[in-house]
Amino acid sequence: MIVDDSAVARAILARILGAFPDFAVVAQAGDARAAMEMLDTTDIDIVLLDVEMPGASGLEALPTIVAAGRGARVLIVSSMAEEGAEVTVRALAAGAADALPKPGAAAFSGRFSEVLADRLRRIGRVDRMPEAAAGADEPLAAPRLREMPDAPLGCLALGASTGGLPALIDFLRALPPRIGAPILVTQHLPEIFMPHFARQLKVACGRPALVAADGAGLTAETIHVAPGDAHLTLVRNGLEVAVKLDRRRAPSGCRPSVDPMLTSVAAAYGDGALGVILSGMGRDGCIGARRLVEAGGAVLAQDRASCSVWGMPRVVAEAGLAAAVMPPADLARRVGARVASCR
Repeated sequence: MIVDDSAVARAILARILGAFPDFAVVAQAGDARAAMEMLDTTDIDIVLLDVEMPGASGLEALPTIVAAGRGARVLIVSSMAEEGAEVTVRALAAGAADALPKPGAAAFSGRFSEVLADRLRRIGRVDRMPEAAAGADEPLAAPRLREMPDAPLGCLALGASTGGLPALIDFLRALPPRIGAPILVTQHLPEIFMPHFARQLKVACGRPALVAADGAGLTAETIHVAPGDAHLTLVRNGLEVAVKLDRRRAPSGCRPSVDPMLTSVAAAYGDGALGVILSGMGRDGCIGARRLVEAGGAVLAQDRASCSVWGMPRVVAEAGLAAAVMPPADLARRVGARVASCR
């Protein structure tokens, strides 16, 4: 579905997508109200949503569109989604799967067409199997689980990608006010977005949040966010643990990557290390999760039903590395239970 108040933009986007055999535009709407009416009667995999529209803006309507979409994911396509625009982080936090700047009229073809198609393929289709058929997938939803260590929590490290911002906020809001440990976050976002992202987490979750700096010490209860151009890793020197930013290529190809973060947390904290893998495409985090488990720590993974994209958590769950596979708020309550049991 294409949702844009410009008939010209809708026509251009429809023509672009019509050139690819794996896409079909099944609905178009000029405003959010019309889009929500169509979502009641039409199965949609992805909604391409403009932000600036008459009536309710795309940003204002986004949570309702996500709720009404029956699993449909939202890709923001807007001139306001330029790099560094705070509106992009707000949209991702409100439930958008991804955001793509809308080019000027002369630049709609060529490179933009390929980028748009790639984003849509990565977001993927909605799984609408009937419940009876879905039973065949039950082993995916209930993998073999590991025991949660009973050691005091030393460090909590969270990794996420596409669809990860709302999952991160749900998780952090459900944590106890005090866990006695620093919180690390690696979210796949460009560097220029990170100050907005840290501010969004601080406002939404009521915890201090900052973009990690090389050599900085860790503070319990504070969220330390990986910068967009480096992996957030740790080094231990006796009783002190400090941030070490690493810009080497990671196996996943992502920067920042979840794998180096979890690997370094495992080395620094051993059985006090706890990793959480939330919504995201690809396999980033699986290597680090294995290193963390081998060091005596534990890994939790978001479940399929609550994920925008069940890629990163799925790989960890299917590898048998997770101690729990649940929605984000339930995972946070598991962390709270571990903290309470160690007091």
